[in-house]
Amino acid sequence: MNDSSWGAPPQAGYWGPSDQGPVQGAGPAGPAYDAHYAQQTRPMPIVPDVPEHGGDQDDDQGTARLSGPLFRDEPFHDQPVRDEPYRDPSPSAQPYAAVPQNPEPMPDAPQPAQSQPPPQKKSAGRDLGAAIGVGVGLGVVIIASLFVVKAVFVGVIAVAVVVGLWELTTRLQERKDIKAPLVPLAIGGAAMVVAGYARGAEGAWVAMALTALAVLVWRMTEPPEGYLRDVTAGLFAAFYVPFLATFVAMMLAADDGAWRVLVFLILTVVSDTGAYAVGWRFGRKKLAPRISPGKTREGLLGAVAFAMVAGALCMQFLIDDGTWWQGLLIGLVVAVSATLGDLGESMIKRDLGIKDMGTLLPGHGGIMDRLDSLLPTAPVVWLLLVIFVGSG
Repeated sequence: MNDSSWGAPPQAGYWGPSDQGPVQGAGPAGPAYDAHYAQQTRPMPIVPDVPEHGGDQDDDQGTARLSGPLFRDEPFHDQPVRDEPYRDPSPSAQPYAAVPQNPEPMPDAPQPAQSQPPPQKKSAGRDLGAAIGVGVGLGVVIIASLFVVKAVFVGVIAVAVVVGLWELTTRLQERKDIKAPLVPLAIGGAAMVVAGYARGAEGAWVAMALTALAVLVWRMTEPPEGYLRDVTAGLFAAFYVPFLATFVAMMLAADDGAWRVLVFLILTVVSDTGAYAVGWRFGRKKLAPRISPGKTREGLLGAVAFAMVAGALCMQFLIDDGTWWQGLLIGLVVAVSATLGDLGESMIKRDLGIKDMGTLLPGHGGIMDRLDSLLPTAPVVWLLLVIFVGSG
């Protein structure tokens, strides 16, 4: 069929398949087919005009537009039908629906800036608010009992010893199945503290020997399996907790015993505080990473500096016949002994696979977690004070 079979040529305003647009300045659009063939064709559907670029139905020149296909079943080939997606006739083209809605950015396209998380502050690892509150509360109890009635402070030492023994023996049984007898240890430990206060070093040694004997006998009531292991742990616990604590009671027995104990407590606390403050702020080199990864050499230097300054001030103003240079030496030794005591308990806890010995003191752990640096420091301070200013 040639072009003439479709009737008259297209009028102005008709958008044919090869038209580039409406003919400007022409008259109104005529019919799209000749009346001669009207009986042989289907009626043309009425398709509403869609304005382009927000314009009206007719543009400025009065040219009419047809926006739909000529017949319902014959869509334009250069314009997609509204009711179905456009399909490219080329074989290699992908369907319209297969085009990804969120395409990947081009490799050389600028990538959006990644939001960086805010830098995290150094964490102390414990609840500092609870730790400070508990520390202040313990300090008030100690100071009140220390300067009111000495016997009350002896009772405080004995209670701390019994609780520390309970924590230690409980952890040994839980983690290693070591059954160190608590009853003879608790009774003997309290007696050891009282004997050291009343009879000095001689009384402390006698109480220590009797406690060891009681541990050996008490364990005989159990089956022999593990006897050597249990009594060895019991003897270690008797020496580690009550015997070392007895030197605090021996310091207290002097005429100025309350001040001696206060100096001992101040130097130990200041040493721990200096190690923590300097190590947390400037610590880089590990002191003993296999035992306590948190301790640094810088922290040890901070402990020494803080303890020496505090020792000089305490010996000069709190201890009769004491001098500042003696305080420097005592502060140095206290910093070393307190650090070794802390490392010693860390070694025990690492062997047991625990972080704290107990949970009695919020922010601190257990009683043993506070006695770790005090216990080995007590005999050192007692001995140096006896050498420098006498037994009192």
